[in-house]
Amino acid sequence: LLQIDFEDVIAEPEGTHSFDGIWKASFTTFTVTKYWFYRLLSAIFGIPMALIWGIYFAILSFLHIWAVVPCIRSYLIEIQCISRVYSICIHTFCDPLFEAIGRMFSSIRATVRKEI
Repeated sequence: LLQIDFEDVIAEPEGTHSFDGIWKASFTTFTVTKYWFYRLLSAIFGIPMALIWGIYFAILSFLHIWAVVPCIRSYLIEIQCISRVYSICIHTFCDPLFEAIGRMFSSIRATVRKEI
């Protein structure tokens, strides 16, 4: 939430201060003006903005439920079929090749000697 205090807007640095009466009057004016203008703007624009945001989130929910999720699920179903075909191709062509290469190099032995 956005919360703006008087000190956030009007901040007198150390060593520079106005009279206490001016500071208190400024603080009161700022606080009361912010409070009442917020109420006024809420009264004027609150209901129209609530209507606009309600429509926006209704559209967003509708699209998510009726378009996005079905498209994603359909995509996952299609990908599952393609992944099975891909897996069969890999096991058919690549597995024998890599197994043969592995058997060729399986007889190689490496020994590490440390000579002093």
